[in-house]
Amino acid sequence: MQTQMEKLGYDNVFIGTVEGDPEETACEAVLEAVAEAGYTKVVLRPFMVVAGDHANNDMAGDDEDSWLSIFQDSGKFESVDVQISGLGSIPGIQEIYVQHTGEVLDQAAATLPDGIYTAEFKTDSSMFRVSEACDGKGTLTVENGEMTIHISLGSKKIVNLYPGLARDAEKEGAKLLMPTEDMVTYSDGMKEEVYGFDVPVPSLDTEFDLALIGTKGKWYDHKVSVSNPVPSGDSAQEKSADAPEDGTYSIDITFTGGSGKAQIISPVSVTVKDGKAAATMQWNSPNYDYMIVDGNKYLPVNTEGDSVFEIPVQRFDEPLTVIGDTVAMSKPHEIEYTITFHSAF
Repeated sequence: MQTQMEKLGYDNVFIGTVEGDPEETACEAVLEAVAEAGYTKVVLRPFMVVAGDHANNDMAGDDEDSWLSIFQDSGKFESVDVQISGLGSIPGIQEIYVQHTGEVLDQAAATLPDGIYTAEFKTDSSMFRVSEACDGKGTLTVENGEMTIHISLGSKKIVNLYPGLARDAEKEGAKLLMPTEDMVTYSDGMKEEVYGFDVPVPSLDTEFDLALIGTKGKWYDHKVSVSNPVPSGDSAQEKSADAPEDGTYSIDITFTGGSGKAQIISPVSVTVKDGKAAATMQWNSPNYDYMIVDGNKYLPVNTEGDSVFEIPVQRFDEPLTVIGDTVAMSKPHEIEYTITFHSAF
């Protein structure tokens, strides 16, 4: 704080602390600094929002160990006065508090409701960006007010991310972001397996630090931002083709893909409301942490037992390609499956 005052040109301002930590802020050290600077008239004022016990006793009290008594008893100054008034009484400080409060309220008002969104993910380097197949976007998940964006990168050359600075990522115990293995599909139909990451997002439209380490083992600092969230599952808001009347149905499915060991149990429960169908599906495994359907990411609706998901059903009697991410292997792995919902209601 003292350095900041000096940078601002306030050479006649000296910062002290009640506890004297660091030592140059102790009363005796500040007194000597003021005397050495040649000042003879001193005004003691609390650097606090409200002038309370510290101001009235530690600074301006009658005891011999108060700042006022020590400065007066030193005999080095023509006058030593006190101002018992907190920073909160200064109009300029009041305006800052009002401004900051307004910003917090605006941010709270702008908080996204829980759900799944598609959002832009921007970085400060062309060497660190999402896959071209993703058009610069990731899947933003908001749950209990906390935001996480899943990004699929352009290769497997970046092996870890860290929400913060590179120097902190190198410290023992740093919680690094581990990669997932994502399958991306380019516009020409070509597919490629790349690394993906779930990145915590502190706020929208604001740059934040995200360090990375590549295969060469060196950490680098980067600035990233997340913006323009658009609710995913827009297709889920459309009426399902050939959906029956509103109600809940037990629907047989045909399921293919993967090794055949993990499957979605048939039949599944399909609920139709206002012409929109959604299926509640249970895997025969607890190891699936998300599914991707029509480009939208869905999380499990349960926390114990075999993984259960609720996904929209847009069509019946036609194969639907989905992605299931399994954590049963040494690393998370996205696997492609095909589900057909049969319309024998």
